[in-house]
Amino acid sequence: MTSAFPSPRTAAYGTALLRISLGGLFLVHGVTKLMVFTPAGTVAYFQTLGLPAALAYVSMTLELGLGVCLVLGTYARWLALLGVPLLLGTIVAVHGANGFGFSNPGGGWEYPALWTVLLVVQALLGDGAFALKPSR
Repeated sequence: MTSAFPSPRTAAYGTALLRISLGGLFLVHGVTKLMVFTPAGTVAYFQTLGLPAALAYVSMTLELGLGVCLVLGTYARWLALLGVPLLLGTIVAVHGANGFGFSNPGGGWEYPALWTVLLVVQALLGDGAFALKPSR
């Protein structure tokens, strides 16, 4: 008897787990910027990095929107790709100069790079099980 693992059925569950995990991470980061740092504090931090204030609002909106859409499975394949430039931007603007290890002072680029790769994997795999509005 030949058994493929993961089977197409279990692969859909793994893909959903990835999608929901990525969405949850986006939600945590977006809610933290909104409720803990506050929009004004987030804007101030972005400005210390030499970034325009508007980019702080774009970041918060993307993190919250992508989080909700990925958790619910609303066009997750395509929306995962929207997170790629956001994470690449964090590498360039914030974490790149701090070295690789995320435990480095200021956090290195290891974590956002992994997150970027996982978003691309999500886009390649599709929506997975339990998606409310699967991508076409």
